[in-house]
This record gives sequence, structure tokens and C-alpha cells, in this order.
Amino acid sequence: MASRKLDLSSALWRKSSYSTNGGECIEIADGMPGLVPVRDSKDPQGPALFIPAGAWRTFITAVRSATFPAA
Repeated sequence: MASRKLDLSSALWRKSSYSTNGGECIEIADGMPGLVPVRDSKDPQGPALFIPAGAWRTFITAVRSATFPAA
């Protein structure tokens, strides 16, 4: 499988509004059609995960409604 490198050098990262006092959480970047880049706020120069936008929406909906499926 071929690998591609996506340029995040000009990405504008944001944390959740629930993160207070420099809290440790994830950050996401907007503006990448079809993908949601996610990184650890404690390691901003570290790697980022690229989540398909549809999967991210499903995850956020489940978090907001507390409807995670039973394991």
C-alpha cells in the first residue's frame, strides 16, 4: 500500500472548549476535506492521526449522546 504525506505545516489546531488551564487533551485541525487530523496536545510536533470525516462525525455524535455500543 502506498503511503502519502499530508502537509500540516499551516494547519490551525484547536482544543476542546472543555479543556481548561492548558489541559491535556487532543487537538483537531479543520480544513482538510474528507479527513480530520487529530494530535496529542502534549506533543504538538508528534504524529497526527487522520480520521475519515464520516467516522469522526459518528464518534462525536456517540460522545455527545453517550450511546456507545456495548463491548
